[in-house]
Amino acid sequence: MGILRNILRVFTWWDGQTLNTQLFTWRKGVKVGEDMQGNIFYTNKDGTRRWVIYNGEAEASRVSPDWHGWLHHTFQKPPSKTPLPHKSWEKPHVENLTGTAMAYAPPGSIRRLQPAERSDYEAWRPE
Repeated sequence: MGILRNILRVFTWWDGQTLNTQLFTWRKGVKVGEDMQGNIFYTNKDGTRRWVIYNGEAEASRVSPDWHGWLHHTFQKPPSKTPLPHKSWEKPHVENLTGTAMAYAPPGSIRRLQPAERSDYEAWRPE
């Protein structure tokens, strides 16, 4: 399985990192931190480039707002060194679930297991 995974890494980018990204990270990357999902964040030695190595599928919505701000140079210090203050009303970060089985289905949707009972609609009938 290990050999197959290494061969797939050469050709795929959506599951972790490619071989070129791994080589670049080994040569120039400085690990800055890791989030709760296991994504690892890097910067180069002078701090001009920042990137993330995803733990699994490369899906940008899996990066929390704190790390997103650091990746886009909104914050200079990473959340691993200076965590951002959070309000009591803030919900925890959730990745985008569109296209998955856990995606939101509104009442009345055919994707729901139990169809909603409709009492707010009456069909028109001619007299």
